[in-house]
Amino acid sequence: MSDTLSETQRKLTTIFCADVQDYTRLMGEDEEGTLALLKHYRDAMARLIDAHGGRMINTWGDGVIAEFPSVVECVRAAMDVQNELAGENAARPADRRMLFRIGINLGDVIVDGDDIYGDGVNIAARLQTSATAGGIVISNTVYDQVRNKMAVSFDFLGPLIVKNVADGVPSYAVRIGETPATGEPLTGKAARLAERPPAVEADPSSQNGAVPLRAILFAVARRLFWLSALAAAILIAINILSWRGVFWSAWPVLGLAVSCGLIWAIVQSRIDRVLAVLGIIALGIAGINVLSWHAIFWSAWPVLGLGVAAALYWIVRRS
Repeated sequence: MSDTLSETQRKLTTIFCADVQDYTRLMGEDEEGTLALLKHYRDAMARLIDAHGGRMINTWGDGVIAEFPSVVECVRAAMDVQNELAGENAARPADRRMLFRIGINLGDVIVDGDDIYGDGVNIAARLQTSATAGGIVISNTVYDQVRNKMAVSFDFLGPLIVKNVADGVPSYAVRIGETPATGEPLTGKAARLAERPPAVEADPSSQNGAVPLRAILFAVARRLFWLSALAAAILIAINILSWRGVFWSAWPVLGLAVSCGLIWAIVQSRIDRVLAVLGIIALGIAGINVLSWHAIFWSAWPVLGLGVAAALYWIVRRS
């Protein structure tokens, strides 16, 4: 008994729960293809969870449970997951897309070895079942931590009834890729979502295969990266095979690298886009200086100017 007690403890953590919408239907239509796609999507999810400091705890059937020490990073990971998977789904037929629902809760849990248990996990699971396909629902404890720290909008869904929890759990839907909102209670569909099963109030845009614009841009950007990498490799190979003592391919490769960097700076969400663009431009100028080197580091001046501009922008933004 004493050994069991010593191995079991409680802690406050952020719980991430996800599962697949219409998983039974997908399995019924194509078991092997669905399992292969589920593994592929889980691998992408695990990579993004790890990148945001999270830890995969368990997978069962079509579900995933993870935990994060940071509430903000957990929500960012969920948004990155939905955006990346939406980009993957954009290239698939509407009836073969695998859409995940994600629920996030900050709560006290029981830790037993590598597993966690308790109402904190149950609430996250209940929030996940209330999310639309491709959507994210968070509890009020998560909302209180992230509402002033992330450039994202929230729709108040009302209280969710959770088994073994006396009071309803206020919940919010995350609007992926939109500007901040007040988080005030809504009427109509958003308010009814907490009162009806997800199958009744499913998001029509998810059912007809629509995906967020940012997710489409993400998918296009990823394809451009691969095409640019292939083009750079071909140019370098041509340069080497027709070598005349001049490494001319460095210029178009630099142009491709800067172009890809600017595209990444625009579509990514982890770093402020303005600062990212200024950083890519500075690297491009430094690259031009290196490739046209005449023993003068002239790029220091425009890079310094960009650095001052970035610092002023950051100060104004913070104030």
